[in-house]
Amino acid sequence: MTILVTGATANIGRKVVDHLLAAGSTDVRALTTNPRRAALPAGVEVVEGYLRRPESLPAAFDGVERIYLAPTPDNVTEVLALARAAGVRHVVDLSGEPESWWGTVCTAVEDSGLAWTHLWPADFMENTLTWSQQIRETGTVREPYPDTATAPIAMDDIAAVAATALLSDTHHGRAYPLAGPEVLTRTDLVRHLATALGRDITFRQSSREETIAALTPTMGDNTTWYVDNVLSDYTPDPTTLPITSVQDITGRPATTFARWAADNASRFLAD
Repeated sequence: MTILVTGATANIGRKVVDHLLAAGSTDVRALTTNPRRAALPAGVEVVEGYLRRPESLPAAFDGVERIYLAPTPDNVTEVLALARAAGVRHVVDLSGEPESWWGTVCTAVEDSGLAWTHLWPADFMENTLTWSQQIRETGTVREPYPDTATAPIAMDDIAAVAATALLSDTHHGRAYPLAGPEVLTRTDLVRHLATALGRDITFRQSSREETIAALTPTMGDNTTWYVDNVLSDYTPDPTTLPITSVQDITGRPATTFARWAADNASRFLAD
């Protein structure tokens, strides 16, 4: 059973490869734009291609039964048509609810006629890395809503769920909202980072414009969209967050933010 991991050198796809290998999978194929620089583990079949270049995909899809699909909303329908023509049977996609900004991905997957499993993470722990420059230079995090509470999830846990879904037929037709194991406010996150970094970090409630200015050095052109669509619009009811989802699906505890912060402290300190 050959499993293709698309975006295999990206943040989540690379971790999916690792989790598949750790689970004993021996037929893992990795799609990357530059096989020579991919540095993927021994035993992984590395193929060149890119989801946004559909002409590069037929050879990568040949003989594949299951796919981890990284989100490419602009041409996902064409990608899925090629996958189905090649004989792919099951797609595990990283997407979002139909009404979300990644919703076109899950809709296209369902319309493709292939068996599917949707992964719908909301707030990534790694998003806090957008604070890194502020923390290094000022010791202050500037955002508009200190009390917004979410349950951020580590990308490694998303990858673990993806690998679990790829290796079993029991997840067909399931849409999995994913979250980390605890509900935390923005100030809670800052407090955990301060502990992990061993320094004082303050949270300063800021206007939209001040927040955009503070985040632009790390986020660039995506900053305004992020502030308007994520920081301002994502305000879930904390009682509805699926904080047991990772353990329910994989059988292992999800990563706490305190653990993630300790493991990633050096990433906040490096330029």
